Amino acid sequence: MAMKPIMKKTGSAVAIACVALAAVAVPVGAGGDRGNVDGTLVLGSLAPETGDLSSIAQSLRVPVDIAIDEINAAGGVNDTPVTYVTGDDGTDPEVAGATIDRMLTSDLVDVMTGPASSTTALGVLDRIETNQALLCSGSNTSPALSEKGIGGGFYLRTAPPDKLQAPATAEIILGDGNSNVAVVALNDDYGQGYAKAISKALKRGGAKVVANVAYDPEGDVFDSDAQEVADANPDAIALIAFPDTGSKVIQALIAAGVGPADVPLYTTDGLDDSSIPELVDPANLGIMAGTKGTTPAAAPAGIEHPFAEVFAATGVDTVFSSYYYDCAMIMALAAESAGTDDPVEIKANIKKILKGDVECQTFADCKEALDAGDTINYNGAASEYAKFGAHEPKVGVYDVYTFDEAGEKSTLGEDAQISVP
Repeated sequence: MAMKPIMKKTGSAVAIACVALAAVAVPVGAGGDRGNVDGTLVLGSLAPETGDLSSIAQSLRVPVDIAIDEINAAGGVNDTPVTYVTGDDGTDPEVAGATIDRMLTSDLVDVMTGPASSTTALGVLDRIETNQALLCSGSNTSPALSEKGIGGGFYLRTAPPDKLQAPATAEIILGDGNSNVAVVALNDDYGQGYAKAISKALKRGGAKVVANVAYDPEGDVFDSDAQEVADANPDAIALIAFPDTGSKVIQALIAAGVGPADVPLYTTDGLDDSSIPELVDPANLGIMAGTKGTTPAAAPAGIEHPFAEVFAATGVDTVFSSYYYDCAMIMALAAESAGTDDPVEIKANIKKILKGDVECQTFADCKEALDAGDTINYNGAASEYAKFGAHEPKVGVYDVYTFDEAGEKSTLGEDAQISVP
């Protein structure tokens, strides 16, 4: 069988051009019927090249680049170099759907990483299930994606769900002595799932939720939302948002007299972005000083993985990066274990490469163990995956990040990490 050349290309223009057609998913076949099972693993990387999460696209794309380089340097999957294609998820189901259609039909992808947001993922899972392409996201956290068998078993995530992170965010809010909290969240699956979970955790900790504001993710002016918060007179605000709209919500809170300088602000992984102070006020980068947030730990305490040093050299923000690296590695190792690029067989081998006997971290070492006939236990950059359910982690470890007077974002040390449960 002829070998496909190693390639790396982008497809955002195709995705954008096809948005009008993306509202209706057209099945293009199933599994081998698409012509994708040919001995070469094709990995498609979905990342938000445009849209509300575009500022973190490199954090999600670069780790996949690193994984592909490592895999191919070790001889590829089943002794064949991995073919790598990229495309825009647009932080939008329609844009992502158009990109996925192209990847399924033209690129004949077997596995994909992404998309960035949970809402986008929920909007494309029908395509994934119908066409039997395995999808792994390192940043989807909505509880709505915890449903057993979601995506027909062709979906998994390495990022822990918000039902674990929300208690971590509540812990730092309560630990700072706050008792009357306003919750402001995107009015979508991600935002409202998180709002429900953090409200529950705050109440369980003895705090009162004095306002629960759901803001329009397509909105541009948030004055009324901010005034509703101000009228509730909170002693702390929990904001669940993404950078583009989240920065505008913060501007509105400042105008209403309840900005970070007036009322302690607590955020989540959606705002774990170095550019936030500049987005809020480029003339005053200290505008976010004192804000605290939680995000899935880039390097959980006790985990020492070669990826951390390699990625640090890129200078890219670490938000979800190790989780995306692990997505690519897990799917590649499952394909190596299966001995095929058939997504049906790959998904059936996910548990096998996480629950085996020989512990390994790199693709080369794991491949060597598999070639020797051993079973492997992949120890990833984000987790050792000792507690992994049907398609998601059962344990979450969270970093606490802050912004200083110069607008610099920093992560507190390992001793500040919060593990849930």
